[in-house]
Amino acid sequence: HQANSPADSGPGSLPTCKNAEREFPRHILKTVLLGQMLSLFICGTAVTSQYLAEQYQVNTPMLQSFINYVLLLLVYTTILAFRTGDDSLLKILKQRWWKYLFLGLADVEANYTIVKAYQYTTLTSVQLLDCFGIPVLMALSWFILRARYRLIHFIAVAVCLLGVGTMVGADILAGRQDSEGSDVVIGDVLVLLGASLYAISNVSEEYIVKNLSRVEFLGMVGLFGTIISGLQLAIVEHRDIMRIQWNWKIALLFAAFALCMFGLYIFMPVVIKVTSATSVNLGILTADLYSLFFGLFLFYYKFSGLYILSFVIIMVGFILYCSTPTQTAEPTAMPQPHSTGLDNAGLKLEENDNQMPVVTVQFTRDESVVVSTD
Repeated sequence: HQANSPADSGPGSLPTCKNAEREFPRHILKTVLLGQMLSLFICGTAVTSQYLAEQYQVNTPMLQSFINYVLLLLVYTTILAFRTGDDSLLKILKQRWWKYLFLGLADVEANYTIVKAYQYTTLTSVQLLDCFGIPVLMALSWFILRARYRLIHFIAVAVCLLGVGTMVGADILAGRQDSEGSDVVIGDVLVLLGASLYAISNVSEEYIVKNLSRVEFLGMVGLFGTIISGLQLAIVEHRDIMRIQWNWKIALLFAAFALCMFGLYIFMPVVIKVTSATSVNLGILTADLYSLFFGLFLFYYKFSGLYILSFVIIMVGFILYCSTPTQTAEPTAMPQPHSTGLDNAGLKLEENDNQMPVVTVQFTRDESVVVSTD
């Protein structure tokens, strides 16, 4: 132990501390901005979907998701197809195709169940129960990604959920709860199922992005998402698609939705890689608020000061969460055997071989044997 080492206590260490202090707020600012960028993408998908539903009576969530998966397929699965070696498409499919099949299924059904839930339950239920995904996500991160949280992280999550509760209260006071829902129980179960599937998808995404690659994740989700959503589209939405009265405005809304969803998918792995899936999910809680702000002009929502308060509360919780990085638990080390082991035994043999005398046997012409040692 060098308690008073000149290298540690000298003036040369001061600039390093100052740089770390400057880097810390910059990291938080970067995380906040990236999270809000994702929120704006989600807001874009929500606003375009609602505009299609209210203005043109178009309710085709699976078709809209299918377009996004096709875009991912055309870009990222194609990139994998042209690769060689361990990162090639065929190699990935041979090694772990079934894992990506389950991931694609979870991702497709998460998108579908949440949208479907709006037909059965109220907006309040969807907004509140959708937060169920955050504790599920933290639990999965604890066991699968070995993330370890501190008290401040749990406090930050509680603050964010308080902000969501404030937003829901503002909705009720603003009179946005017009419909009671046709079957609240079915709707609530769909929301809980969708939130859990989102958590599974996001934890898988964090693991793949941090241990494999972003291109592999997007390429495989694009491939299996296209297959699964295409089959489901043909089964459950073919009649709704046939009833669409296509014009340039509807086509433009579909294109806007697809671009927002595509942007969300390609940027979310980037944000998750520098933060975590839990941090990202806390940051995008503000997406509903951005949708509400756009709704003030597009759908003539009533404004409430509680919306601003809820936004501030969520952002405070988000910044609080990002202020302290989570720890990663080290895997349990296997106990070392007391014996030298094969490798050490081999080394010992080599040492002994070097120390043993060299024996030379010579035969003379008279058949006598002469033995000498060096």
